[in-house]
Amino acid sequence: MWNYVFLCLVFLVRIIGGLDREEYEFGVGIADITGPAAEIGMLGYAKTGQSSAGIHFRVYSRAFIIKHEDSRVVIVNVDSGMIGDIVKMEVVKRLQEKYGSSMYSEENILLTATHTHASVGGFMQYLLYNIHTQGFIRQVADVQIDGICRSIDQAHDGLRRGYIYWNEGELLHANINRSPYAYEANPADERAKYKNNTDTKMLLLKFTDLQNNPVAMINWFSVHPTSMNNSNLLISGDNKGYAELMFEYTMNKNLPGKGPFVAAFAQSNEGDVSPNLKGPRCIDTGLPCDFEKSTCNGRTEKCIAFGPGKDMFESTKILGERQLQKALDLFHSASRKLSGSVGFAYQRVNMGKYEVGDNEADPITTCTAALGYSFAAGTTDGPGQFDFTQSTTQSTPFWNFVRDFIAAPSKEAIKCHHPKPILLPVGEMNFPYPWVASIIPTQILKVGQLYIIGAPGEFTTMSGRRLRGTVERVVKMKDPDAMVVLAGLSNTYTHYVATYEEYQVQRYEGASTLYGPHTLLAYQKQFESLAVSLTTNTSRPIGPPLPNLLSKQVSFKTGVVFDGAPLGKVFGQVLSDAKPEYNKGERVFVTFVSGHPRNNLMLEGTYLTVEKLNPDGESWTVVATDGNWETRFYWRRTSAILGHSEATVMWEIPEDAAPGVYRIRHFGHSKNILQVVTPYEGSSSRFKVNP
Repeated sequence: MWNYVFLCLVFLVRIIGGLDREEYEFGVGIADITGPAAEIGMLGYAKTGQSSAGIHFRVYSRAFIIKHEDSRVVIVNVDSGMIGDIVKMEVVKRLQEKYGSSMYSEENILLTATHTHASVGGFMQYLLYNIHTQGFIRQVADVQIDGICRSIDQAHDGLRRGYIYWNEGELLHANINRSPYAYEANPADERAKYKNNTDTKMLLLKFTDLQNNPVAMINWFSVHPTSMNNSNLLISGDNKGYAELMFEYTMNKNLPGKGPFVAAFAQSNEGDVSPNLKGPRCIDTGLPCDFEKSTCNGRTEKCIAFGPGKDMFESTKILGERQLQKALDLFHSASRKLSGSVGFAYQRVNMGKYEVGDNEADPITTCTAALGYSFAAGTTDGPGQFDFTQSTTQSTPFWNFVRDFIAAPSKEAIKCHHPKPILLPVGEMNFPYPWVASIIPTQILKVGQLYIIGAPGEFTTMSGRRLRGTVERVVKMKDPDAMVVLAGLSNTYTHYVATYEEYQVQRYEGASTLYGPHTLLAYQKQFESLAVSLTTNTSRPIGPPLPNLLSKQVSFKTGVVFDGAPLGKVFGQVLSDAKPEYNKGERVFVTFVSGHPRNNLMLEGTYLTVEKLNPDGESWTVVATDGNWETRFYWRRTSAILGHSEATVMWEIPEDAAPGVYRIRHFGHSKNILQVVTPYEGSSSRFKVNP
């Protein structure tokens, strides 16, 4: 009897008091953000001619809303090269139009990019990032904005009570440092604190309902998604996208992107971290590259890192599989719960004029943004062009002449950025509108004892460690159990953040540290200030407004003029059919007369299906789409004048495929000369998959 009374009292207390410290309300969502799969420049390598020509697998926005009592935060992991200011501004605008101005804001929403180099660009509001896409591509921006909003809407509509477990573990053989020469410039006693020259820890959150049924997962691990190299023309989530795809398939056992379980593999301090585990070699001789400059006979083009697979597809799978397996291990063994409040601290700052010292007579400040010579050298994941090399600390008359013809840096910038020889003074370049950001959003989210740094750039291994340490020292004074994770590439893009010592070396990461040698110190001071605000529950001024440059955008990229089918052919007609039968492990190729993929992006849909004939001999079941790992969708223009194009579908038959009769279908839209868009479809002949 007394036990019954006690349980009733506990139940009443929980109703009156709301959630206990270990309970949260949360919701999750996923939405397709796959951009135009044809003739749009890809974002990451900035390589001329690297434009989309198909789909490896689809990319997504994955949203997590976490609420405790009256406070909520939103984390959105976006399969994209980076986050655009204008994208976040438009997302916030739409959410506030729908839910009011107080529920969701730029302050409690964190957008973070995986940094895949195999998604399309054209959605950034600053000029530098849209040069290789021939300007701003509204279609790409809308895809991102719409998809992020849809994923947040799903999460909002699906709010439920549950628990958030956390776990962490070491993942080895999944990353290497691509600038060890710069890393070794850091103090020896600091390096001695760490076993590796990359961060190897994965931190994971596991979301369950009150009955401990799994709902979602997010983790953070440092590695560049550059397994797909700069010869790739297929949209892809790269190694992190593979891990997301397969984790969700493990939990859902259905087609990609359909939920209900959502898995996000988020980015951390990957600035100098490569997935190409075999390391750089000279592709002409097979010999190691120059350690300091990453050159072969004085040139960067032939110094390229590869591996661990035989090609970029296998390397993507191997790196993704290693992240996947570690995440599954941590997920299934997670037993410690997050508990306590949810909160956030946010402030915009001018990173071109940030004071980091206390000496008023001779203040130490950051610099107006500039990129150094070694920026143009690229990295061993994607070398640059011309005669630029990494570790360049001296300018040359020729390139200074070329630079000055575009924009000459001020004397103040040259002095401030020393020893960086300035190639592009992008912070002083404002025609026809600013080339890079100067007003930067900074943010920390709190979920229980976890503090998430919204880092607005690519922090190197050691700079990330220093920033985490700065925030940890503040938050642990209030909560000794506090944990800190760095979410890289969040809310905007500010290139790289190297340590002061790495900056002196001027490899790619140092040359790409926009705001000068004291950039990291400025971020440490800024995020320390946010951590103090968060732990003391004090407010800070929100800072100068972010510019909205949407009205200034220009584009030289034409739309689809028209599509034409070859004489005697129709859209969707098979040009090259499947063979009568195949064995598991073989590849099926079917080519169709195609329209332009930009006519309809098939969001939440597909350009292809692989279908299996059901036992009734009439109906078919879809077993794969263009979102699956085992399929690829290739598109190519065969005549620009006549508007002819072809689509080729590849299906690599999985070893666990059920034997039986299959077919491959292609879906698309064509545009005639009157600009009327019409859907079409086509199908291969039936073919047999043997046992």
